[in-house]
Amino acid sequence: MAWLSLSLSLTARALLNPALAVDLLRVAWRFRHRHWYKRFPFLPLPATSYVRWRMYTAYGREDAVPPADDVIAFARWVGRQP
Repeated sequence: MAWLSLSLSLTARALLNPALAVDLLRVAWRFRHRHWYKRFPFLPLPATSYVRWRMYTAYGREDAVPPADDVIAFARWVGRQP
């Protein structure tokens, strides 16, 4: 449920700020599983093991859900990269 809440919060903020929407889409595309088109549900979603590893390295727990502000800060940082 926490991931759904995060997704809804980010969607709402992206609707209000189109530049943020572009940055969030860029991050989502970078996190996708390499062969996403070969696996059901055929969506560019990240691998579960990768997300768990990222949450562990960032927050010290594999089951952590990042705050929306952290995701936005990361997305803006990615958006500034060449």
